[in-house]
Amino acid sequence: MYVFQTIYQNNHWDKPLLQNAAINLVLVFGSPELMLDNKLNGELASAFPNAQIVGCSTSGEIQDDCLYDNSVCVTAIDFEHTQVQVVSSSINQFEHCAELAKQLIDQLSFDGLKHVFVISDGHLVNGSELVDGLQQHLPKGVMATGGLAGDGERFSQTTVWHNQQIESGLIVLVGLYGERLSVGFGSLGGWRPFGPKRVITQSTDNVLFELDGRPALDLYKEFLGEFSAGLPASALLYPLALQLNGEQETVVRTILSIDELQKSMLFAGNMPTGATCQLMHSNYEDLLDGAQLAAEDAVSSFGGTQPELAILISCVGRRLVLQQRVEEELEIIKQGLPSQCTISGFYSYGEISPIKSIGRCGLHNQTMAVTLFSET
Repeated sequence: MYVFQTIYQNNHWDKPLLQNAAINLVLVFGSPELMLDNKLNGELASAFPNAQIVGCSTSGEIQDDCLYDNSVCVTAIDFEHTQVQVVSSSINQFEHCAELAKQLIDQLSFDGLKHVFVISDGHLVNGSELVDGLQQHLPKGVMATGGLAGDGERFSQTTVWHNQQIESGLIVLVGLYGERLSVGFGSLGGWRPFGPKRVITQSTDNVLFELDGRPALDLYKEFLGEFSAGLPASALLYPLALQLNGEQETVVRTILSIDELQKSMLFAGNMPTGATCQLMHSNYEDLLDGAQLAAEDAVSSFGGTQPELAILISCVGRRLVLQQRVEEELEIIKQGLPSQCTISGFYSYGEISPIKSIGRCGLHNQTMAVTLFSET
């Protein structure tokens, strides 16, 4: 595996784009404004004429152990022994995300499929439905990792990139094929639940209306107090732990938007009626420990070889808590990886990674998700 990285910032590339016809996959993570720059699209297409170009807008770009804003971070990969198939479609053409997930998976060849990497719109897409559709229709033993595009702290519009398509509502699946590809993954948050557990008494998909029979937004605002004026961004500091009926594991859910008229909150994933949720909070040390354990989990699941490429997808909420210390979680992960391992990634509105204890893919919020790749 050969990997080339460069960064576009302040109107120039830090390393020039030289044409390389051997590159078969290019990952592009950038600021919402720059992702719509057709000039950059043309330059990447010209430099990597045989590559599938995939990426999204972010809430911060990751390259090596550094965090960037107002940039476009490019990771160009030449897989020597791995085949790449990329399919994409827009949620604007479907009523439900699960239907779109099925249609996309039906376009992938299953012969030799080893892993699926997912990049999705982070504002229009119901992440839970997307992940449920992936889980239902992917071949047994094939897992998916990836994330939902970001838009800084604005929660207004996200953009996904697939070749000449750069638009909102897009979902992209990258199918990776071949026995010589090794994949490892791990995810962890570092958030702590507190306060009473509450039952979701009214919801529709990812819209939460009532907790314990009370309007959800009113109850949440009571807790936030003076910080409620900053919603929905301030909710990133206090997500919810969601526990489904019959499951011991919890996943973290964060708010995308609020509806003052209906007293409701829109989440990045489904909030099923009857499920239990609990407020969460965190501190620097908990989040940094979570990042380290996510990386260790990914490395421990990586069989027989050293990882050559790491894709880190962390939540914008973690960035808001860590503030000036945010790069420490990237540095901690880098310390646990081989020196030759290339690091790419972004801060997101949701992370996709398997929940190992129950053997299925899950949508996470406020989590660091690590995916490792190597070829033997």
